[in-house]
Formats: sequence, C-alpha cells, structure tokens
Amino acid sequence: MLRRARHGPWADVGYRGGAVSTPNADDIQLHMRGFDVLYGLQVLACSDTEVRAQVPVRDEIRQPLGLVHGGVYASIAESIASMATAIAVLAHGDTAMGLSNATSFLRPITQGTIHALATRVHRGRTTWVWDVSFTDDDGRACALTRMTIAVRPVSAAPAARG
Repeated sequence: MLRRARHGPWADVGYRGGAVSTPNADDIQLHMRGFDVLYGLQVLACSDTEVRAQVPVRDEIRQPLGLVHGGVYASIAESIASMATAIAVLAHGDTAMGLSNATSFLRPITQGTIHALATRVHRGRTTWVWDVSFTDDDGRACALTRMTIAVRPVSAAPAARG
C-alpha cells in the first residue's frame, strides 16, 4: 500500500489503497510548488522516458546582458528529470533527487520561450540518467544538460524543513 501524506508532492496523485496512476501534465502543473513556480516552469507532457516542458522568457530570468540566466536551464533540467523519476519510483517506496547536473550552453535565448525535452538514457536501481535538450522558438539548439538522478528509499530522503 502506498503511504501518501508524507512522501512529497506527487504522493497525492492516486488514492489511498489504490494503484497510483501516472499523472498527466495538468496534474503535475496543479501540484507545482516553490522555485519551479517562481521561474515559470510549464510541464507539457511527462512519462518515465520523456518529458516536455517550457518556460516563457521574462525579465526576471534574464541576466544583466539580457540572456536567459544559465541557472534557469540547469533548474529546468533538474526539475523535470527529478519529477519524472520520482513519479516512476514512488510506487516502490522510493524518491528521487538530483545527483549531478552538467549543462553546456550553445546559443543564447533572449526572448520567446525556452523549450525543453528530457529523454531518459538509463534507468538503474539507484540512479537514472537523462539528457535534456533546450531549443528556442525557431527550434535551434540552445543548451544541453546531462542530468543524473539518485533514487533512494523514502525513509533515506532528507527531511524537509518548515
């Protein structure tokens, strides 16, 4: 049986005593919290093999020269890869958290929308690896991230501070 109430934002998806269904993009958006909301993450599709998301460009996420701040790309990659992994492993009593994030910047984005596509490369017992590609509105490659996610038992996860 899934213990829902204390195990992260995705524990509310499903119902007590029943199977946990994979949430759709609307479910994920409804449960979005914290920093992801601040920078404007919008999840369009999510499975255990692929995630599509976007972030509208606005002044708050640009660095002083007008380019989207590199930390935004890293944040998007970590959020969507962690989210997809966590949703997939929750039913087994596990959780997921970022372990490594390496982003290469190819072309700046200054306006429009950041488009992200995460593709799972490896599904292991204790780590998952994702490649996240970022494009601009014209479909041009702008950044690439290799994201490694740690999979751990919920009981081993760091406690949230209130």
